[in-house]
Amino acid sequence: MDMISQLPDELLLRILSRLPTTKDVVATMVLSKRWKFLWMFVPRLVYDDSYRHGRFSQFVDRSLIFHKAQILETLCFNLFRTYGSGDLHVWIRAADKCCVRELIIHVSSRSETPVVLPRSLFSEGCRKVVTLKLSNAILVDVSSPISFPSLKNLSLISMKYPGDEFVKRLLSSCPVLEDLIVVQCPDDNVTIFTVRVPSLKRLWMCKLPKRYIDDADGYVIDAPSLETMAITVQRGGLCVIENDMPNIVQACIDVNSSLPRMILSFVTLVKRLYLLCLPTAKDAYPVGSIFRCLVHLKICTCETEWLNLLIRVLEDSPYLRVLKLEQYHRRRDNQPRPYWSEPSSVPLCMVSSLETIEWVDYEGTKEEKEVAAYILRNGSFLDKVTIKPKSTSHYEKLEMIKELSLSPRSSPTCRLYFD
Repeated sequence: MDMISQLPDELLLRILSRLPTTKDVVATMVLSKRWKFLWMFVPRLVYDDSYRHGRFSQFVDRSLIFHKAQILETLCFNLFRTYGSGDLHVWIRAADKCCVRELIIHVSSRSETPVVLPRSLFSEGCRKVVTLKLSNAILVDVSSPISFPSLKNLSLISMKYPGDEFVKRLLSSCPVLEDLIVVQCPDDNVTIFTVRVPSLKRLWMCKLPKRYIDDADGYVIDAPSLETMAITVQRGGLCVIENDMPNIVQACIDVNSSLPRMILSFVTLVKRLYLLCLPTAKDAYPVGSIFRCLVHLKICTCETEWLNLLIRVLEDSPYLRVLKLEQYHRRRDNQPRPYWSEPSSVPLCMVSSLETIEWVDYEGTKEEKEVAAYILRNGSFLDKVTIKPKSTSHYEKLEMIKELSLSPRSSPTCRLYFD
């Protein structure tokens, strides 16, 4: 310990910041005189009430009062019990006083009663916060203006809201927001989750499933600066994108909906596209759309229409280089087998740019064999094809290897791998 104590304060504070909780940090004050006041300057405080029962609130209050760091990088509350808005109000006020950059309030989903976050969160506690992460709590409406002038990263996990209009007000109060993560719970009081944020660059949205999905449930997105998007739309839900996204680089779209074209028509400039569970190929996106920038494509193989979707996207992606096929979800019981009909013309990317293919959960069905043979026969620029069979049977794997190894290949440099 004496050797460690000789280290400079900056390094010791970095070590203290790696301790799991603030309880562990404060406990170091008894080590020696050198450590007695060092904890007061640690830039990361994590309060976890799982280790304290009746005295947790007092411990938080006292440690925040004595804390002297000019800037607190992270202030985190992991709450397993219910606390009044008075306690939370004091802690959030302290966050503003300490110039907190990252504020995290995580309420356990096993909490017996709901935790309501105080109104001061919207005005007094987050003026200097850059990252705000909230989960499993309730937000209440406020009459005063909401203000998050410095907020760049916002995470809302299983939160409950006053309603649709409150969500609009909340996000419109974040003028520099760049990252948004939203996981909606079934009873969050929001029908249409509207995201109109001109500065937004990265968006990840999904909604936890419920038995009944109203046709009006879904999202409205207006984020012209968006670069990365991951979105899940449940069966029966909707998603409306109001403006083009010229800066989009990567999109992951899981649309169990009859209207995928409302999303795909706005991401034709994407470079990396992950299509999961599109139920239809015919209306996936408008006829004539071309993915001119697309170089990396991933498609889920769990839907009946996936083969037709694959061929259509290949035909409309002239510069595609990497293709991955994988079954991400279980097929439904009594689901019809995929239908395969060899196209009359070979997609341009297959004879000019497609280099790498990875097929995960390959089953060796009649349709899959025909598709694999078609790709090997026409992929003029193929360099590497990796097959990862779903079967664990050694005999079935050998049969798959034998069949595909004997398939004619257009590319003389094509290497076939089995994993």
